[in-house]
Amino acid sequence: MTTTAASPVPLTGPSSAVWEPAADVTVRGTVLLLPGRGEHPGVYGRFGRRLAFDGYRVVVPAVPSAGSVPLDGVDLAGPVAEARESSPPGAPVVLAGSDTGALLALAAARQAAPDGLLLVGLPTAVAASGTQDTTEAWTDELGARTSCPAHRGLLAADPDFRPGALAEDVPADLARAAGEAATDGVPGFEVPVLVVHGSADPVSPPATARRFAGQLAADLVLVADGRHDALNDAAHRSVAAAVVQWLERLRGGPHLPAQIVTTDAGGRTPDPRAPEGSPV
Repeated sequence: MTTTAASPVPLTGPSSAVWEPAADVTVRGTVLLLPGRGEHPGVYGRFGRRLAFDGYRVVVPAVPSAGSVPLDGVDLAGPVAEARESSPPGAPVVLAGSDTGALLALAAARQAAPDGLLLVGLPTAVAASGTQDTTEAWTDELGARTSCPAHRGLLAADPDFRPGALAEDVPADLARAAGEAATDGVPGFEVPVLVVHGSADPVSPPATARRFAGQLAADLVLVADGRHDALNDAAHRSVAAAVVQWLERLRGGPHLPAQIVTTDAGGRTPDPRAPEGSPV
């Protein structure tokens, strides 16, 4: 028997960027992605193309950037509803973000009602001290963001990227709203959550991700030697694969066990919530 895959249904509302699966591939889900400080939609082209290859539509909605306007001026319920209407039945709609975009996704979760949350590089409220607008500081920022030479080169040559943004404090109302949402925990909006964070993130320590993951009963992926921009770091392929595995699990039901279990050489299953260096 031959099965013909349904073509993706185009989104009708405004968007900053969209990466669609091939025309003959069924849309397996939609990821609405919110960039962080200094970023623009184009920096996520590599991530968008990779997920689109696996059947997931990636959309950067046309909403104000995280922290640029009061939270009540950002409507994410509309993009979530439209993505749901334009997708086949059972295809999850996930609200995702990196850096301050992750805080915005978390803060807006109740209002937007997504099927899941993907929170990458959750930042601390106060930026690292001692950062200055110098060539040396820009080199340090590139190193803090990513250890991927290709992505460093793209950022360095990107006229739309805003250097120095990581030195800015997270807007207080955004940090407060995200903190309150995390404190309320899963009963507040009851959606599965995946937290992804670099284990060597110099912008926000892994303890930040662990705290949010614990409050939200989230799955936690710590990227070995990973920097702040985990979706665009040296391990971007492995991170994208971990995201796809989580999305596939979400499609089957958020309470189903993982389809792939990773073990170390001794046959033990690593616990993502264990402290760095712990064997379990």
